[in-house]
Formats: sequence, structure tokens, C-alpha cells
Amino acid sequence: MFGYDVGISGGVTSMDDFLKKFFPVVYKKKQHAHENNYCKYDNQSLQLFTSSLYIAALIASFVASKVCSKAGRKPTVQIASIFFLIGVVLTAGGLNIEMIIFGRIFLGFGVGFANQAVPLFLSEIAPTNIRGALNISFQLFITIGILLSNLVNYFTANIHPHGWRISLGIAGIPASMLCVGSILICETPTSLIERHKVEKGRKVLRKIRGVENVDDEFDSIVHACEMARQVKDPFRKLMKPVSRPPLVIAICLQIFQQFTGINAVMFYAPVLFQTVGFGNDAALLSSVITGLVNVFSTIISIYLVDKAGRRILLLEACVQMLISQVIIGIILFKGLKATGANLSKGEAIFVVVLVCTFVMGFAWSWGPLGWLIPSETFPLETRSVGFAFAVSTNMLFTFVIAQAFLSMLCKMQAGIFFFFAAWIIIMGVFTWFLLPETKGVPVDSMVDKVWKQHWFWRSFVAEDEFRTDVKVV
Repeated sequence: MFGYDVGISGGVTSMDDFLKKFFPVVYKKKQHAHENNYCKYDNQSLQLFTSSLYIAALIASFVASKVCSKAGRKPTVQIASIFFLIGVVLTAGGLNIEMIIFGRIFLGFGVGFANQAVPLFLSEIAPTNIRGALNISFQLFITIGILLSNLVNYFTANIHPHGWRISLGIAGIPASMLCVGSILICETPTSLIERHKVEKGRKVLRKIRGVENVDDEFDSIVHACEMARQVKDPFRKLMKPVSRPPLVIAICLQIFQQFTGINAVMFYAPVLFQTVGFGNDAALLSSVITGLVNVFSTIISIYLVDKAGRRILLLEACVQMLISQVIIGIILFKGLKATGANLSKGEAIFVVVLVCTFVMGFAWSWGPLGWLIPSETFPLETRSVGFAFAVSTNMLFTFVIAQAFLSMLCKMQAGIFFFFAAWIIIMGVFTWFLLPETKGVPVDSMVDKVWKQHWFWRSFVAEDEFRTDVKVV
């Protein structure tokens, strides 16, 4: 559902029927004989159609954090599915710009609730040895959603005048699946024990592990819950030095994830490929190709994450994405001027290959690991509120990129790719020095086995322990 919403907007906003109905100014600019190649889609209202979802998700994530803690992961997913269904009705049945933007806002509420609950749900039910792979299934289905949206847009682009309604309406299928599925799933043992349903938590733990003897894991969860109950104000705890390592890393990962430029590419892939010279159908087909690369690369990540580890995937991807962005920037800088001829066919195809190389690197690293690492590094007492910070940061910077990308493309032209390349260098330096390996470490052992062992972060944990000792004395 999240992936479909990410992917569908770029294709819909390049459809003439949609532009004529809701954005006639953009449509006229697009049809102009001597249009500016970089600026033909630069319109704040058009960008608001895409980005309104993310600002709504940002706001919703903090409410979802409370619901997730007090009511559980399962009800949070159920609420998300209801928001999704309302959003689909409003966007697919939209009669004016206000109606479709309100629909996108409801979809955003759904994204905020789902993105808060699902990664936590997966981390809490997963055995330690496959936690990374299972959690990355979250990102895998985001990429499948993006691919499906690209395929749908490819076929509906030639259905006039309501192809865009079909594209937006098909989102009702995954929304309905989520609604039904959220009724069938069980609550996580951690959430049940946290809310004093101890025996039910033990029963569910036996069910999902498939064995009767779960005493060691059960005792570990109970201990973590008892520690969490001693924290009356999770937000205040999150602001203490001991929480600084996972909080800083969670926030930075979300910022870096967006400043790779990935959502700029995925939102506006059809628009981007039209800009470099593909026709509308060819641009949408190129988006399908990048969507396929996205899916298969995420599958590679599922295989490698618990074998190679988190750090090596992130660092390798930084090199791969940096090279791709720089070469795309050079080709566009030399070959695509603001007005006049587009790139040659060979150059345009090479840009698609480079975009695929970029997407490949992102999909087996910063895409899935940006969600996995925050979900596994917070202790139980700050897990929900800490992850809410991660989700809200992601949505804030997704909103910024979605709202600004087409204007940045217009003003910076090919320089926008150098802008994202500079951020990739910063990400690589951060990962090398400040991101420890978490492969194979139990969720509730991160402080002792990760933060206390790290050359930089151990000082924050030691400072907190010193303060605690002073209070005891």
C-alpha cells in the first residue's frame, strides 16, 4: 500500500487527462512548443498532490506511537487500513483538487500508522537469526507496490479520460487486503506482556515459535517489560544520554535515506524519463524497468543482511550510488539544455541504465536498512516513541523532497544530481565512523553488546550510568 502510493503519483501526474482536469496550467506548459526541459512540471500545487501524503504521515506517526503502546501493534495496523480505504475513495472519486488532496492526506494518515506498527511488529515476532531478513520483507513489499503502480500506470495511461481514476482506485485492493489481514494476525508477545497480558503473551510466543519451551525468550521479554514499566515518561527517557546513540542513528538514517535522492527518482521517474527525451509510454515503461530492479535488489538484501551484515551493504551502496549520480549529472549537464533538443536515444538509454544501477544500490542497503536498524536498536521502554521519531523524520524529509524536487530540478537543472551525490559522501563517512554492526545481536542486548563497545557511543552510555550511580549514592 505504501509502495503503491509512492509510485502511483508520478505516473498519474504525467497523464494528460489528470493534468487537464486538475492542473490545466501545467498541461499548457507541458504542451508548449519551446518548453523548458527542466521546468515543464514545476508547479507547487502539483507537488502538493504528491507531498501532502507525507506531511499527514508525519503528524499521524506521533499519534500512532501512543496507539501502538497503549492498544498494541495489531489495532494500529487496523486503523491504518481504514485510513487507506477512505483515502482511496476520495482520490479515485475526486471531483476537484481539494478532494484529491484530502484523499492523499487520509492515505498519509494510513502510512503514518502502518509505518509505525509494521516494522515493530516484524522485529518483535522475528527470531534473532532471521530478524534482518524478515524485517526487510517490509521494504520488499514497498518495492513490489512501486512496481505494481508503474505497471498499472503503463496500461491506464492510454485509457481516456479516466485512466488516472483506475490507477488511484486499484489501491483499494491492497488496502482491503491489509484490512482483512490485520484481523487475522496475532498481537506480538512483547506488546501483550507490556500491557499485562502475560499468559496470553506466552501462548502467542509458543505459537509463533512452534515449540513448547520458550522460557528463555519469554523471561527476556518479561524482564524488558518490567524495565520499561519503570520508565513513566518514555519521551524524557529518550532525551537522556543513554538513548542518544539509537536516536541519533535512527534520525540520521531517515534523513540520509531521503537525501540519496531515491524518492525523487521513484516519485517522478516517468517525469524524469520524459525530461531526458522518452515519450509518455516509453517513460512509464522505463519506470517499470526500474521497479523490477528495485524488487530483485531488495530480495538480494534479504539474503545478505544476516550474512554480510548491515555496515558492508550500506558502505558498498554509497560507492555505487555516488558513481551513478555523478555520471547522470555529467550526461545531463553536457547533453540536456534547458530548451532545445533532448538527449540522443543512446544517451537517454544510458541514463535509464544508470538510474537502475542507482536504484539497485539503494534497494539492497539504505532502503530496507533505514527501517530495519531503528526498529532493532531501541530498548523496549523507548521503542515505540523512538521509532515514531524515525518515522516522522522520514516523512518530514520525504515531504521536503517531494514538495521541492520539481522546483529544484527547474532551478538547479543537472546540478540536482551533484547535490544528492554530495549527501551520499556524507552518508558514507557517517556509516564508516558512527554506525556499529548490529547483525545477530538480540534486540534487548544492544546497550551491552553494541553501544558500550563502540569507540564514540560508549561515552554517552557511561555518562548515563555515572549519573545513575550518583543518584543511588
